[in-house]
Amino acid sequence: MSEMSNRGNTLFPVFLKLENFRVLIIGGGIIGLEKISAVLNNSPLTDVTLIAESILPELNDFAAKFPNTKIIRKKFEATDLNEMDFVISAVNDKVLSAEIASLAKARRILINVADTPDLCDFYLSSIVKKGDLKIAISTNGKSPTMAKRVKEVLNDSFPEETQSILDNLGKIRAELSGDFANKVKELNRITSVLVEKRVN
Repeated sequence: MSEMSNRGNTLFPVFLKLENFRVLIIGGGIIGLEKISAVLNNSPLTDVTLIAESILPELNDFAAKFPNTKIIRKKFEATDLNEMDFVISAVNDKVLSAEIASLAKARRILINVADTPDLCDFYLSSIVKKGDLKIAISTNGKSPTMAKRVKEVLNDSFPEETQSILDNLGKIRAELSGDFANKVKELNRITSVLVEKRVN
């Protein structure tokens, strides 16, 4: 077994301001609906273009709620990648998916290919969201089902008043004086009660 395989999940977690980028989704079926929902439910101001020859009515209905979304009924062409920053292939066709991935990589456009981890530059995580608190869960592409189960556990773990706690902590942080180290120490002291309550 290689040293790399012993390191576990080596993905680098990052939260993107996706509204600053252009996203292309190819595929208008169930998987396309899942992918566009994941993008827009998390980043509703993102410029999304979805291309497919056949599009589910539910997908059209969902996309209609987001003004920066374009749905185009057509066959995919290489020129559809022009000026895109991210591509998500949600087609139920492994040959076409591989072709899309190859074209995207040649243009240095980051791509996600549904159910094909080896062709992906990034994965879409399971997300826990409680107001401004957002937690992304990754299984390194091995088991989306496991990620969904972890999401359920974490969703149940955080109280509904999580946003109020965050708002109060934001106010406290703004009012704290002293250098960075002192602010961190004080915020750690205040938030330690959250952990103590869970333990007790």
